[in-house]
Amino acid sequence: MFMGEYQHSIDEKGRIIIPAKFREQLGERFVVTRGLDNCLFVYPESEWSLLEQKLKSLPMMKSDARAFSRFFFSGATECELDKQGRVNLPNTLCEYAKLDKDCIVLGVSNRVEIWSKPIWEGYFKQSEETFNDIAEKLVDFDFNF
Repeated sequence: MFMGEYQHSIDEKGRIIIPAKFREQLGERFVVTRGLDNCLFVYPESEWSLLEQKLKSLPMMKSDARAFSRFFFSGATECELDKQGRVNLPNTLCEYAKLDKDCIVLGVSNRVEIWSKPIWEGYFKQSEETFNDIAEKLVDFDFNF
C-alpha cells in the first residue's frame, strides 16, 4: 500500500524523484497516466493490469465509457526509474498536470499521485473544508471509521 506525502521538484528535463518508500512497491516498470483532478496516476504493473481489465469490461456502446477509456489509455506510458530514483515524465503528462517546478508526490492506497504543488494546495484546502461532508457521504458505501 502506498501512503504519505512528499515534496519534490521536477527538473527541466521532466524528471522527478520518486520517494524511496514507493520505489520497491512500484517495481522495475510501472505505468504513469493522466489522473483525475489534474494530477498524474502512477500504477505498479499488477495494479495497472487489474484496472485495465475493469476498463475493458465497460460497455463500449456508451459514449462516457469510450471517452474515459480514451482519456485514460491515450495518456498512459510505461516508465522506469533511473539510478537516482527518478522517472522521466513525457511533456504531454507534465502539461496536463501543470508540473512546473515544485511537486507533491502522494501515496494513495494502490497508486501514487504526482501533483503540481499549487494545484495540490488548492485541492487540499477545498477538501479540508468539506472533509466532514465527504466522510458523511461515504456512509452510503458502507464505510465507517
